[in-house]
Amino acid sequence: MLRRVILTATLVVIICPGYFYAPAAGASDIRSVPADLTVPKMTEEEPAAGRRVQQTLPAYKETDVYHAIYLPTDWKPGGRYPVIVEYAGNGPYQNKLGDRCTGRVEDCNMGYGISGGCGYIWICMPYISSDGTQNQLKWWGNADRTSQYCIDAVRMICEKYGGDPDAVILSGFSRGAIACNYIGLRDDEIAKLWCGFVCHSHYDGVRRWGYADDDREAAARRLKRLGDRPQWISHERSVDQTQKYLEEACPGGRFTFQPLPYQNHTDAWTLRDIPLRREVREFCRQACE
Repeated sequence: MLRRVILTATLVVIICPGYFYAPAAGASDIRSVPADLTVPKMTEEEPAAGRRVQQTLPAYKETDVYHAIYLPTDWKPGGRYPVIVEYAGNGPYQNKLGDRCTGRVEDCNMGYGISGGCGYIWICMPYISSDGTQNQLKWWGNADRTSQYCIDAVRMICEKYGGDPDAVILSGFSRGAIACNYIGLRDDEIAKLWCGFVCHSHYDGVRRWGYADDDREAAARRLKRLGDRPQWISHERSVDQTQKYLEEACPGGRFTFQPLPYQNHTDAWTLRDIPLRREVREFCRQACE
């Protein structure tokens, strides 16, 4: 597909012409497009190809903290696979359109939609509560615990299941999109894990939310850890607000901005065969090369 490249200072912005979208009454509902993927239910079985299971790190075995891991249908022992790490949105959430988010790791969709269930190990990470005993469904709980859990889980899964530590993508929807920087670029140790990022619907630093370090100065410190790695940034209807912010905050960044031409606040667009899904799949393929 022909792309138009716009240079603003040294910020590289990639926009596909077919995706321009002006917010308007009666915007399309993503549910008008039939889903062609069904996310596997999380079970308590042992990990295996094509199976999504609940796991807990040894340090949290006496708690209710857990993550979900999916091994792709083409997974074999001894193989090497890129990894998609995902963070969920806030829960419980429901809007007037019927879009819902529980905030639970087992209800994430993006990683499965991007991979189609093949070729990538997919991990849905928890946010950990302030007391360290359970998964946090709304906002951050203890962000430092959350960050360390992610570091330890990625390392463990790469070592045990053949994840490629040089090909790990961090993704998230809504709260999870903010988490790509708020958690994923929290310090130098976690920041070095990622080869690329997929942030859908919201972005760290664009607006204030009322939690610690949600200001632009703190967000800018995190953003410095991005370096020259690429970020995919999408949002329902329009991504203009985030694009304007990053043109000022990180003019040298490698950002791909893509408006989702539907009004829904959801990650379920990745379960549908739409042009945007094909674009984000190609983005991830290139990021992992």
